[in-house]
Amino acid sequence: MRILLALLLLLPAVVQAAELKLATWNLEWLTARPAGDPALPADVRPKQPEDVARLRGYAETLAADVVAFQEVDGPEMAARIFPPDRYVIHVTGDRVVQRTGFAVRKGIAFAANPDLAGLDLYPQARNRLRSGADVTLQLPGGMLRLLAVHLKTGCREDRLTASDRPACATLRAQLAPLQGWIAQRRAEGVPFVLMGDFNRWMDGRDAFWAALNQPAPLARATAGKSSPCWGGGGFIDHIIAGGAARGWMQADSLRVLVFRETGIEWKRRLTDHCPVSVRFHLPD
Repeated sequence: MRILLALLLLLPAVVQAAELKLATWNLEWLTARPAGDPALPADVRPKQPEDVARLRGYAETLAADVVAFQEVDGPEMAARIFPPDRYVIHVTGDRVVQRTGFAVRKGIAFAANPDLAGLDLYPQARNRLRSGADVTLQLPGGMLRLLAVHLKTGCREDRLTASDRPACATLRAQLAPLQGWIAQRRAEGVPFVLMGDFNRWMDGRDAFWAALNQPAPLARATAGKSSPCWGGGGFIDHIIAGGAARGWMQADSLRVLVFRETGIEWKRRLTDHCPVSVRFHLPD
C-alpha cells in the first residue's frame, strides 16, 4: 500500500515532465535586512511582509516548474516566495545580498553543480558581482542543464565593442565564462538553457548576442519582442536554449506576468522586473 501511494505521488511529476515551464524573475533586493544595513545601498527600501506576500501570490499564479531567480538574500528569503511544500531551493554560495538561484518544483529531480564563479570578476572588491547558479534537471527523457545569471548592469544598449564605459568593459569580460560554459555543454552533448537578468538588449546586430552564439548556436525566446512590464520596453530578462533544447523551446509560449498594481510606488515596493516564462516540450 505504501509503495502504491509513493507511485501515485510521483505520477503528477512524471506526467507534467512532458511539458516544462521555465521562468526567470529578478526579485529586486529581496532581503530581511533592515534599511540602513551596511550591506545595502542607502536608497534600498527592504520589502514589507505584505509586499512579500503579494510576490508569493504572483509566484503561485506563475506556477512555473522551475524559476531562475535573482537578487535574493539566501534560501530562507527565496522560500518566502517559493514555499517549501511546493519547491526545492538552490542558491549560489556567494557572500553577497543579490544571489542567484533556482526554485524547482517538488517531484522534479535535480543535481546542483558548482557555481559559475567566473562571472564574479572582482572577488576581492567590496561590490562583488554575482556567480551563476548551475543545476542539472534529471527528467524522464534525459538531462537538462540550467544556468541562472545576473550580469553587470549599466551597458544595456551601448555598442559593446566600442564603448569605453566601465560597465561595458565588465559585461564584455563576463562573456568569456559564459562562452566557456556553453562550449562545455556542447562538448558533452547535453541540452541546456541559460536564464536570468542579462542586463542587455540583444536584438539587432548585437555584439553580445553574436559572441554568445560563437561556442554553439542558440535560440532566444525573447528575440524581436518587447516586454509589457511596467509600461513596456526591451527585454533584459532572457531565456536562451542550446543544444537539443533549442527544438524543445516553444517560443510562441513566451509570457510576461504583469502586475495588477500600477505606479512608481508599487514598482518600488514589489520589483522592477516581471516574471518571464516559456514552455518546453520534452522528448519521451
